[in-house]
Amino acid sequence: MLHTLAVENYRSLQSLVMPLSRLTVVTGANGVGKSNVYGALRLLVNAARGNVVSALSREGGMPNAMWAGPETISRAMERGEVPVQGTSRKSPARIRLGFSAEAFGYLLELGMPTPLATSAFNLDPVIKRECIWHGGAWRQASLLVDRKGPMVRRRAARKWQVVATDMSQHDSLFDHAGDPASVPEVFQLRETLRQWRFYADFRTDIDAPARQSIPATRTPVLHHDGRDLAAALQTIIEIGDQRALHDAIDDAFPGTQLSVDSPGAGRLQASLRQPGLLRPLGSPEWSDGTLRYMLLVAALLTPRPAPLMILNEPETSLHPELIAPLARLIANASIHSQVWVISHSSELVRLLESREQSVNHVLEKSLGRTRVAGLSDLDAPPWRWC
Repeated sequence: MLHTLAVENYRSLQSLVMPLSRLTVVTGANGVGKSNVYGALRLLVNAARGNVVSALSREGGMPNAMWAGPETISRAMERGEVPVQGTSRKSPARIRLGFSAEAFGYLLELGMPTPLATSAFNLDPVIKRECIWHGGAWRQASLLVDRKGPMVRRRAARKWQVVATDMSQHDSLFDHAGDPASVPEVFQLRETLRQWRFYADFRTDIDAPARQSIPATRTPVLHHDGRDLAAALQTIIEIGDQRALHDAIDDAFPGTQLSVDSPGAGRLQASLRQPGLLRPLGSPEWSDGTLRYMLLVAALLTPRPAPLMILNEPETSLHPELIAPLARLIANASIHSQVWVISHSSELVRLLESREQSVNHVLEKSLGRTRVAGLSDLDAPPWRWC
């Protein structure tokens, strides 16, 4: 389980250290930086999947993704006694992302490349540093794997062993140093990160993939856009918690029963039979809110729980009466997975923060910087950058 997320110089996250729990709820007004926290988590996963540089480039490269304020904000600036203004930089421009967990901590540092007159890719970020350590906050004594520029070292007993000397500045150590025999820490952490799941982009329009019949393929993990909804629901029925599935549907739509049918050879489509109707309603006929709720049911009742599941504004399109059933679904999912919820719904936040092992972070902005309201430096978890 993750205990701390740390971000520096990524968009509005000039310096953010956030404690995490089994169930972490993040809320706040529009524009305070909730989506930037979500984006930072996505970048960490992109590092494990070998495309962090391309992902950051799609955001406009380092110049667009970097903190746009001054390197240092003085107390006089905070008090409004002097205007916010920049000075000469004392340290290189870097975006730094990291987390600590029960087993390992990880840090990723991205910087600007040396400009080349012959290159068209001078806005592509490069990887300057990566570290993996054991336990909580980074300490030199707990460091297990250290990547600086092209060199990767691994601690073997009390000595350092050079694993690679020619790492490309555009590749993460997960790309080429993930051999389970020679560098087991990298391999284990990479596989853990790749299992994180993000659900934020469900389509519910009339042409949404989730409304269509799909090939009958066993699907223990719902795709991030929900395209395989019917197969995921049928997989829960066959190898998952069928009782929890029917209870979640009845909790939201009393008396309603789910069926997954075969409209054609080797294809599946979901339908709901509601009290008072003479025929079931297929997924093309569901309201946007019904479809979105069913997508969340399929995601949260997965027969293959993820180490970490991130839901971005799951309440979108839902009727207020569905918020309580959704909260119960999320709370039950947090028994098997660490869950992170980013929400605008005060009711969903209220219901989730009352659960055991939950923490609620309200984000706010001060001089363009995203902060956790009420979290002082003394209350923040310990964190050090390599």
